[in-house]
Amino acid sequence: MYYSGIKPFSTENGPGVRVSLFVSGCRNACEGCFQPDTWNFKHGEPFTEDVQQEIIEYLKPDYISGLTLLGGDPFEPENQADLIDFIRLVKQTYPDKTIWAFTGYLLETELMEGKNHTDVTDELLGYMDVLVDGPFVLEKKSLMLPYRGSENQRIILMDETRKAGSVVLSPLMDERG
Repeated sequence: MYYSGIKPFSTENGPGVRVSLFVSGCRNACEGCFQPDTWNFKHGEPFTEDVQQEIIEYLKPDYISGLTLLGGDPFEPENQADLIDFIRLVKQTYPDKTIWAFTGYLLETELMEGKNHTDVTDELLGYMDVLVDGPFVLEKKSLMLPYRGSENQRIILMDETRKAGSVVLSPLMDERG
C-alpha cells in the first residue's frame, strides 16, 4: 500500500487533535474530490513498517485523541489487507484512542457485504469507533457540515451500531456548523 500523507496534528478529521493518515487508492473518483491525486494506488510513498512506527509515535502524547484514516479510501480491498495489522497494533498500543475512518463506500451494502467486503473487513470495521461513509456528491456539497463534505455522507457510531444491529448515526449529523 502507498500513502499520500500524514498529518501528525489534525483537527478537521474528527474531534480533538488527531493523527490523520491519507492512504492512496480510490475507485470512486468522485467529481469534486478534494484530493484526486490519491485515487492512484501508487501515489505518494510506500506504507512501510518505519512509517507505521512513526505514526505510533505521533499517537503517543495524551493530547492526541486518536487516528483518522482517509484517502484515497482505506476500504479499498487492497488497502484493507495492508491496514489490518497496523490497526491491530494501534488498538493494542493505544486501546483508549479512537479510530475514525472515511470511506466512499456504504457500510451496509458495500462493506458489510458486497464488492468491498474481504476476509478482514469485519475485523477492520470492529476497530472503528466512527465511520463516515458514502461518496462525496458535488451537488450535495456543504461547507457547513461537520466532518463530511456532502449531505449524503453519514457519521456512523460504530459501537452503538454493533450493539443495535442497525446503523446508529452521530448527533453531529444534525449540526450545520
